[in-house]
Amino acid sequence: MRTFTAVVERCPETGLLVGYVPGIPGAHSQGATAEELHRNLIEVLEMLAEDGELLIESEFVGTQQLEIA
Repeated sequence: MRTFTAVVERCPETGLLVGYVPGIPGAHSQGATAEELHRNLIEVLEMLAEDGELLIESEFVGTQQLEIA
């Protein structure tokens, strides 16, 4: 079993939650609730894994708080 981190945002146009797994091309989905998004992202990862090993092409490091005047 592997663990992945997803980045989640809310789309201002649709109100849907949009998530992606950094470093894995094609690992993105959306859902009306956090639970639905979670299920959808797992489904996407499982489908991508069927095509071969999931290789992370970059490493998620974190976020930064930026302030401008």
